[in-house]
Amino acid sequence: MVWWVVLALVVVVLAAVALYDVVQKRHSILRNFPLVGHLRFILEAIGPELRQYIVTDNDEERPFSRDQRRWVYTSAKGENTYFGFGTDNDLEHARNYTIVKQVTFPVAGPPDEPMHPDPARPLPCAKVLGGSRGRARAFRPDSVVNVSAMSFGSLSGRAIEALNKGCAMAGALHTTGEGGISPYHRNGGELIWQVGTGYFGCRNPDGSFSLDRLVSGVQTAPVRAVEIKLSQGAKPGLGGMLPGAKVTPEIAAIRGIPVGVDCKSPAGHTAFHDIDGMLELIERIADATGLPVGIKSAVGERGFWDDLTRRMAVTGTGPDFVTIDGGEGGTGAAPLSFSDHVSLPFRWGFTRVYRLFAERGLADGTVFVGSGKLGLPETALAAMALGCDMVNVGRTAMFAIGCIQAQRCHTDRCPTGVATQNRRLERGLDPASKSVRCAYYLASLRFELLRLSRACGVEHPGLVSADQLEVLEERWRATSLQEVVGYERGWGRPSPEDRETVVRIMTGT
Repeated sequence: MVWWVVLALVVVVLAAVALYDVVQKRHSILRNFPLVGHLRFILEAIGPELRQYIVTDNDEERPFSRDQRRWVYTSAKGENTYFGFGTDNDLEHARNYTIVKQVTFPVAGPPDEPMHPDPARPLPCAKVLGGSRGRARAFRPDSVVNVSAMSFGSLSGRAIEALNKGCAMAGALHTTGEGGISPYHRNGGELIWQVGTGYFGCRNPDGSFSLDRLVSGVQTAPVRAVEIKLSQGAKPGLGGMLPGAKVTPEIAAIRGIPVGVDCKSPAGHTAFHDIDGMLELIERIADATGLPVGIKSAVGERGFWDDLTRRMAVTGTGPDFVTIDGGEGGTGAAPLSFSDHVSLPFRWGFTRVYRLFAERGLADGTVFVGSGKLGLPETALAAMALGCDMVNVGRTAMFAIGCIQAQRCHTDRCPTGVATQNRRLERGLDPASKSVRCAYYLASLRFELLRLSRACGVEHPGLVSADQLEVLEERWRATSLQEVVGYERGWGRPSPEDRETVVRIMTGT
């Protein structure tokens, strides 16, 4: 009889826990996998102890290590991001390891500055987007950290909603991805509308580009800029692919495609076929909308960038901003050969492009955006020292709203409801709570960038120069980042006028 009572109590307790798991909105895993999901958190809690006896350490696992994910998770939750007992990285045998060289007399922040990340506190871009070409709707972005292009379709509607609301809280820009502007993008966050080769949301019935539909879309959404996507880091030169399992009636209506059929974006554009045609389209869009217009690309051949900067120097036209994506592979699923071997990694690709702009006197008038595993403080700072004015974050933003790096993005079986159109799995993601985590992650990255830049003796991360970072190699060798990439002195930083402006903004003078 006693055993029956004990068993009944156990069943009641488990049922109560399962009911709580399904109802609560804090953890996507528990909503989707009640009871069983607790095993993940138990293992996560005792992970450091287990790892003393099991092979994997904090800096293994890819594409993001356990330490990197932990920093994002704790930042997003507003928890303590400090790590105790010193670094566990093997610096004596380090290879391609970034070191920030602090100054003896660092810059102090204002006495009333918050001691913790605050989503409401901006960290503005050092340049005005569209300002050098006099765009009617030029503006200075409030955040140097923004959310990268991830389409509704590749991500769930709830994930897009959480990211957009988080961007609104943090004053950050949200790039739509090439899938068009969905209802989930309309939750307060300002948008960069990405126009890909499929022209979703601005296409004619035959799939060709429609300027009229783009203008109409701009008028109905908080679009601050337009980005023409040439390629992305996940599968450059291949085009996009949304599996038919993810093409729901809602997505099909937004994109103007059949339900349940694989949605392939062509590898190249049909609205232009050469650099002059691209420059003409940029000017047409800018004239029709008044918005800044830019391009996004991973970097392969040098010839395109050489020809582009030559034509820009001759014609005086060109993109207002250039987003360079690294070939490390992004949020999109891709063939292994493409994600592993096609396109240059961010630092290699970006510096080749920036050098051409700088040599031809075009760098000061162009806003540079970096993308490709830049969602951590040290990688973001290095990108800005190399010449980026802003960084876009993708996978780390996904971590902030619940992603656990299950790497099932292409299967429609994402266990946290982030990269799926499965209604049961999507239900686990609560946009209200996850949006707050997104905002705190963005604010934390800005906060760390600001602290690092002050340690370097400047008021803004855009003012950090490439010679203030060193790259450690084996056998105790180290080289400044400026020497590694071959920059001339002054490259990688805004013009004197922009530097003066951003210092006034940061110091309130």
